[in-house]
Amino acid sequence: MDPVLLILAVITAFILFRLFSVMGTRTGHEHSHDIEAPERQSSRDQPYQNNDASEADAPPAPTPVSTNARKLRDADPEFDEGMYLEGARGAYEMIVEAFTSGDLRSIRQYISDDVYEAFKQAVIARDDAGHTSELKFVGIEHAAIVNSEVDDTTMSATTEFSSNQVRVTRNADGEVVEGDPNRIDLVKDRWVFSRKRGSRDPNWILTATSGGE
Repeated sequence: MDPVLLILAVITAFILFRLFSVMGTRTGHEHSHDIEAPERQSSRDQPYQNNDASEADAPPAPTPVSTNARKLRDADPEFDEGMYLEGARGAYEMIVEAFTSGDLRSIRQYISDDVYEAFKQAVIARDDAGHTSELKFVGIEHAAIVNSEVDDTTMSATTEFSSNQVRVTRNADGEVVEGDPNRIDLVKDRWVFSRKRGSRDPNWILTATSGGE
């Protein structure tokens, strides 16, 4: 293998691992830009305030979650919806690009067996037809948890994505058989990410995919 390609593959795998590792995990260093805290009174104005405990030692206040993510927070008090969605956005883009290129090995450990098999069969069918796919990922307009489920062993978050993509499929002669290289399509998907409860492994894996509604 070309050493440059090998280095790029290692870097991509590391980035994807980090994205999945931080999804929904609070670090205590989050910043809020929406709500401004009221001005704090000085200790001189609060003679009965206990100054022995350092504010730096206080745990961060829980961040709010949407109604659709409430089950996840109830199951895991450390679940942070904003961080989960940030990681999910990056994971979505990387998985879509890997599927388009047919490079499923780079994402194998981050997708379930069922999803891997479905992706694999789609790639084989594309190759057998002599087709190649091209993708230009313009950006994600919207990402949100639309449903969540929790059982004795697993937490699952159904996440809806709306993204802008330029998608083209060409035949063996290089002719466009699907898509338009000069058109940006709005693509909607609903993906389910799942994680084992109580596991030391913080990674979420992709367990189901479908088109958005």
